[in-house]
Amino acid sequence: MSLASRTLAARLPDIVGAAHVINEPAQLAFYEIDGKTPGAAVRPGSREEVADVVKFAAAENLAVIPSGARTKLGIGLPPARYDIALDMTRLDRMIAYDPADLTLSIEAGHSLSKAIGLLGDHRQFLPLFVPYFNRATIGGTIASGVDSPLRQYYGTARDYVLGMEFVTADGALAKSGGRVVKNVSGYDLHKLMIGSLGTLGVIVSVNFKTFPAPVATRGFVATFESMEKAVEMRHRAAKSALTPLTMEILSPRVADLFSSEAASRIGSGAMPADVLSPKHWAFSSGYGGTEKVLARYESDFQKLAAELGAVHSAVLNSNTRPPAFSRKREFFPIAISSSPATTIMKISVLPSRMKELLSVAERTAETNSLPWAALARGVGVVYLALLPPDTSDDTRRRVADATGQILAAGTKLEANCSIPWAPSAWKPGLKIWGPERADFAQLEKVKKVFDPRGIFAPGRFVGGL
Repeated sequence: MSLASRTLAARLPDIVGAAHVINEPAQLAFYEIDGKTPGAAVRPGSREEVADVVKFAAAENLAVIPSGARTKLGIGLPPARYDIALDMTRLDRMIAYDPADLTLSIEAGHSLSKAIGLLGDHRQFLPLFVPYFNRATIGGTIASGVDSPLRQYYGTARDYVLGMEFVTADGALAKSGGRVVKNVSGYDLHKLMIGSLGTLGVIVSVNFKTFPAPVATRGFVATFESMEKAVEMRHRAAKSALTPLTMEILSPRVADLFSSEAASRIGSGAMPADVLSPKHWAFSSGYGGTEKVLARYESDFQKLAAELGAVHSAVLNSNTRPPAFSRKREFFPIAISSSPATTIMKISVLPSRMKELLSVAERTAETNSLPWAALARGVGVVYLALLPPDTSDDTRRRVADATGQILAAGTKLEANCSIPWAPSAWKPGLKIWGPERADFAQLEKVKKVFDPRGIFAPGRFVGGL
């Protein structure tokens, strides 16, 4: 046993209790990140214990990576060091919930799906319907920064996280923001934690603004002969008086993904038949309101689809919409389960340039002989899944070439590009965080201010921060 391992074995039980320290290799394998396994995993039961673990790590110069359900640890670069896995799942209390004020304070290890289920008892919800929904934790969802189909109407977590408590690199408990919507004092430091992958601090609790649940919801899907028609449907809907909850453009191969065995294991319920076509592009939207409002949406969507020559259109009701929505939500895990080397690109572009970007993506994937599928949110966030059938060196080269070409095209379109999911062995040859950023010096300064010793998830963020 190394000196570091002996130190961990001796000191961590004093902080959290021996029952909550994991050092068996077989169990530590569950905390592996891109081929790297920690020397120990620890499960603190309070924010004070989290702070004490971080103090110990700082004193010993040990690298700490926080995690929840470990569903999104594949995002980012491999860690440069990984000594302690900080398992936050014991911090699972709902601290405060005021339905009248539409506010919720909850610990980082709390189950996301259970939290939203509890809000549903009061006809409220959080728009955090993210991938791996049934397993995800609050803290992991916020730290990973993944979005939801509902960002079309509700935005991202940055728009409804009111405050946060987190542990700094010197083991201090810090607060930013507050528990009420009216709180506007101080800097919104907590927003830096959103999407930071635990590289700036350890989130221990989050305060949210909650939302009233729609009276009823339905969905609409229209299929088209071309991508251009599907994108034009999005543009016309955006210019109309309609304010849908979700809008997506789906490439033809998405139909096969959503009807696959992998999708049936991950999503809930059976995918509605004859809604998507493996030969056509699709426009998909969800909307909510009273029966009168729903009827208006359906009438206007049907009219727009007919004007654009839709091949087929369908309204999804309370029986057919939930499984269709869950598959949109779970696009990433479905795609990852569908290929031994799934590589997913995220490209954020102005909606007016979506058509050009999707054309580049389609052409590049086909030129490099790579099966692919695309899901593009109406706000201009395009997820392109490359689905190669094997992990050979030739396939790796073609994926590297394709992603490089798309990143270069994205730069010309003033898009922000990254590769949130890729095989671990391929990451060194891919630009996981996209092209070099002009603001990297500022990012580096922020990292040094928050984590001067470099103990929080070192190497995982942009530029190896």
